[in-house]
Amino acid sequence: MSNYFIAMLMLSAGSFIHSRSTAPEMRPATPAADIAWEWLARAAFIAWIVLIVWGFARLHWSQPLAGLIGSLGVNALLGHVGPLPAWPRISAIFCAGGLLAAVATIAG
Repeated sequence: MSNYFIAMLMLSAGSFIHSRSTAPEMRPATPAADIAWEWLARAAFIAWIVLIVWGFARLHWSQPLAGLIGSLGVNALLGHVGPLPAWPRISAIFCAGGLLAAVATIAG
């Protein structure tokens, strides 16, 4: 799998988990951690959109399309699994890893 595809999936999964964790018991315990997680998830979503645009501009059309379809599949799988107590940590790991993979992909 390409770094581009992995970045797309990780960014999508990280921001999707954040958007699905609206209940207080599914949020980090400290307000600072909650704010940091929110900013990380927002950055992941913005990077996901940037990767879509960058992919259609620089790559063959099939790669960004595969990233979009894969992202929808990962989000559907996560939605089917349902909330887990470890979601904030998993989301933060996906967001941070996806952001690093996105930077590595765009940088070359």
